Amino acid sequence: MSVKKKLMILIMLVALILINIGILTHRAPKSDDVILHLSIEADAAADITVFYSSTGIFDMINSKMEQYTGSNSIQELEYTIDSLNSAIRLDLGDAGKIFKIQNAYYEYKGERTSLNLEQFGTDNALEINNLQIKKVDSDILEMEVVGEDPYVSAEIGPHFIQNQVQKHLAIVSLAKNISYAVVFDLACLILFLFRKKFSSLPIELVQNRQIIMKLSKNDFKTKYAGSYLGITWAFVQPIITVLVYWFVFQVGLRSGDVGNFPFVLWLVAGLVPWFFFQDTLNAGTNALIEYSYLVKKVVFKISILPIVKEMSALFVHVFFVAFTLLIYSAYGYFPDLYTLQVIYYTFAMFVLTLGICYATSAIVVFFRDLTQIINIVLQVGIWMTPIMWNIEVLGAQFPRWLITAFKANPLYYIVNGYRDALINKVWFWERFDLTFYYWVFTAIVFVVGTVIFKRLKVHFADIL
Repeated sequence: MSVKKKLMILIMLVALILINIGILTHRAPKSDDVILHLSIEADAAADITVFYSSTGIFDMINSKMEQYTGSNSIQELEYTIDSLNSAIRLDLGDAGKIFKIQNAYYEYKGERTSLNLEQFGTDNALEINNLQIKKVDSDILEMEVVGEDPYVSAEIGPHFIQNQVQKHLAIVSLAKNISYAVVFDLACLILFLFRKKFSSLPIELVQNRQIIMKLSKNDFKTKYAGSYLGITWAFVQPIITVLVYWFVFQVGLRSGDVGNFPFVLWLVAGLVPWFFFQDTLNAGTNALIEYSYLVKKVVFKISILPIVKEMSALFVHVFFVAFTLLIYSAYGYFPDLYTLQVIYYTFAMFVLTLGICYATSAIVVFFRDLTQIINIVLQVGIWMTPIMWNIEVLGAQFPRWLITAFKANPLYYIVNGYRDALINKVWFWERFDLTFYYWVFTAIVFVVGTVIFKRLKVHFADIL
């Protein structure tokens, strides 16, 4: 074995060890949910909302509303809230006049701890609005409404249940990190054992990079050949689409800003990657059919055709990223280091779509209806992906499994990643779980896509 190969193996082993150490020692700051139980008695039905916060600032995202439907009877209400809260606000609605809260406690994994109601008394509360505290001790809080929008808030401080949650999360985090490390090492082992099979396609693409670039440029130019405006149409249509969505949601449906961020900027950050995914999937699926005259040539590397379509769509995508940054700058949000992550998320999406296109472009040769199926999937997909609606708003209203299902969509990682780069200012490695899941999913899709392509390519010339 040559010195160069030995050095490369040594570097790879050191990198593998460092990555494993990073995975095993990773500790993502994370909260978990607990159930807050309140036994309430009131003189009339009312909507009772619990706000929870770790900063002392209350908002609708971190809240849960339950209905008290009785009258002068005790009813237990349950609120699923963040365990790491340090302050709670009780909004009592405008229907009832007398409220009595008792037997308040948290529950987590079968463990219970009481909520000291004395914290909501006149001397301890953070704020009391249009409420008169008639009686309070550690177990009972009795209040009378004296005006509109009655609420009381208090600091509850660290409590036993938080410690229970943190212990549980530490165990879960370690187990999760170990499983991540095992999956990563197995993937590396498989790649090493089958390196010749897995590396053949990437090597083929690198070797033909010059013809890929020439074909991509030609594809981009000829797509709109014959029209008066030419390639201008490639940019006009997505811009019109953005303006339509903006008008419908912000002007027509009066959608407000997302947090303190302008809605139009939040919307554009989600639409730009979706346009690239949509264009690439549509064009890449039909790559072999469109270039059937090249497929029939014995010496031509047909494996480069799907990536030709991706590169062609990438030209438009780069323009729209620049256009997006221009709009952000006009609003006073200028590019910074976080913005560079757009390159990473574009590459991540490029690899995913390439794997999908290898599969779809091969299958569509034999099953032409796949094109129509993909169009339907894309029509549904734009609404199933949190592009024009905020998934964070669903947190207090929908079950956790549904939120998890939405986040399992790989396009969620990309769309959220663009917003992290442009709006939230969060690095991609801070989304450790999502990043790991995305690349495992993408690797599987890419391997399956290339296997399907290689298995079917011997029949392409005959069918086309």
